[in-house]
Amino acid sequence: MAWVLAALLAGSLVYCVLIGVAVRRYRAARSVGAGTEPVSILKPLAGLDEGLEANLRSFLDQDYENFEILFAMRTEADPAYGLVEKLRREYPAVSTRTILTGEPPWPNAKVWSLSLMMEQAQFDLLIMSDSDIRVTPAMARTIAGEFAADRGLAVTTCPYRAVAGRSIWSQLEAMGMNTEFWGGVMVARMLEGMRFAVGPTIAARRSAIRAVGGWELLQQYLAEDFVLGSLAAEKGLGVGLSSFVIEHRIGSESFRQNAAHRIRWNRSTRRSRPAGYVGQVFTNPIPLALALVAVRPECWPVLFVVASFRSFAGWATAEAVLEDPVCRRQWIWIPVQDLLSFAFWVAGFFGNTIKWRGVRYRLLPDGKFQRVE
Repeated sequence: MAWVLAALLAGSLVYCVLIGVAVRRYRAARSVGAGTEPVSILKPLAGLDEGLEANLRSFLDQDYENFEILFAMRTEADPAYGLVEKLRREYPAVSTRTILTGEPPWPNAKVWSLSLMMEQAQFDLLIMSDSDIRVTPAMARTIAGEFAADRGLAVTTCPYRAVAGRSIWSQLEAMGMNTEFWGGVMVARMLEGMRFAVGPTIAARRSAIRAVGGWELLQQYLAEDFVLGSLAAEKGLGVGLSSFVIEHRIGSESFRQNAAHRIRWNRSTRRSRPAGYVGQVFTNPIPLALALVAVRPECWPVLFVVASFRSFAGWATAEAVLEDPVCRRQWIWIPVQDLLSFAFWVAGFFGNTIKWRGVRYRLLPDGKFQRVE
């Protein structure tokens, strides 16, 4: 057992070094062209998320001439509808539209909203962003510039800096996203290229969505963002990682809500990328080091080595890529987050159902999902 743990721990330390190399290559490759292409921003909404008004205002305040924003919610009874109409009156100079989608006939309600908005969008370049995202006025200009600089680019992901709410559980999750999750994305990008898309803000050309089978195909998957990037890469279309960092406002959650959210994410990841999910064992060196010390107490000095490597890897993503001040101030909590992350990773191997916005779904082996009546 000790030799197995030592081997896994050695691999984990190598992985920490790879994060540093991958981040350096990402920073060296970032470039922005001068884009003037018109952009359609698609915002699917459902209810009043924490900080929603400020989030939406950040999109309406774009420092860019050629853009429109489409909002979608199910009915006028949705609390988000009144807020959107209020903001539309306050921003008469911005081209905006509201789409009422009705009850979604597809398992993935978000994809149903995106499909209806794409039908009415005026422009080819689409920025699809969730309700819990906040941006700076340079977002549309930066993304349009990247598509202008690389004519082969079809899909791109915006890295996100998780911003926690008041609860300790959301703060720990934000640290995990900013120091662990993005390290994995950087390493995957370096080793195999961007063959996937992730996260709450993705930009894509309308032609790329149609080329992979359209929303009719993507609606079958819970992780439609990942599948969109994966299918685009398989077809030889350009998939990239943007230089523009957004804020992902994850809000405050109780432990029970946070645990359900994390288990849902892990189960979805296991179905979307099985081999990559198993490989996540290397992303948490601290739990591996503690397990080794538990088996062989005389190995306790390894804890200091592991803490140094983990600190370097965390700094590389949270500081050098995301410019996250929270991890810098509260770094002492990162080992606690690593233990939680490891526990939820193990839990993700079990079970095939999730609960999403009050509805229970069953995950299928190929990454698709279906509603459980």
